[in-house]
Amino acid sequence: MGKEVPSVQEHTGTILVVEDEEPVRDLLRLYLEKEGFRVTTAEDGEEALIKFSGSHPDLILLDIMLPKMDGWAVCKEIRKQHATPIIMLTARGEELDRVLGLEIGADDYITKPFSPREMVARVKAVLRRVNQAEERKNAQVITWPGLVIDNNAKNVEMNGRVVPMPPKEFDLLWFLARHPGQVWTREQLLQQIWEYDYLGDPRTVDTHIKRLREKLSAHTGRRYIKTVWGRGYKFEVGN
Repeated sequence: MGKEVPSVQEHTGTILVVEDEEPVRDLLRLYLEKEGFRVTTAEDGEEALIKFSGSHPDLILLDIMLPKMDGWAVCKEIRKQHATPIIMLTARGEELDRVLGLEIGADDYITKPFSPREMVARVKAVLRRVNQAEERKNAQVITWPGLVIDNNAKNVEMNGRVVPMPPKEFDLLWFLARHPGQVWTREQLLQQIWEYDYLGDPRTVDTHIKRLREKLSAHTGRRYIKTVWGRGYKFEVGN
């Protein structure tokens, strides 16, 4: 895994390291602590859930192959109630494992052997994305390339031009843009935007999404809202 020597010393958060191999666990702790993180460790899946409940870490480094309860099960259990960022660690490099980890809620995936500096960089990158997402949730103006959404004025600017938008379309765009990368089902969007148990056709969401995409594409050249087949929709800047 290399023997690079880290140097940053400022406190940057609390990390829960879940790893059954003591040498790897100790090395992760060493490099994270030297980077200013507080570190809690667990040796198996059951202990991981206990330590998580007691420490409420900012991020979890979670090995997949664990005694008692594997990393998949731990990740699923945590995701039932918490959005704490999770980076999966594994000695296996198959794409299926990586995809499965991301589908059950992991934020990133590192295959062993890896450089400790790479691990620290990935931890910081995930935490930075989470912090930026929280800032967007609290902000009243969201800015993306070619797109400015002002929740106070209820205005949407696309490439500098104000584009008229009905209230529900605006609310839907605002909600999705505040949660980039997160997948929402039609039913969840109906509850969030229409704010009651919608008894009509849930495809009303599809209609609003279609109109939004047409406006976004016409004025910015981007669709922003991606269909995740079989699941729902998400806001994505790179599309």
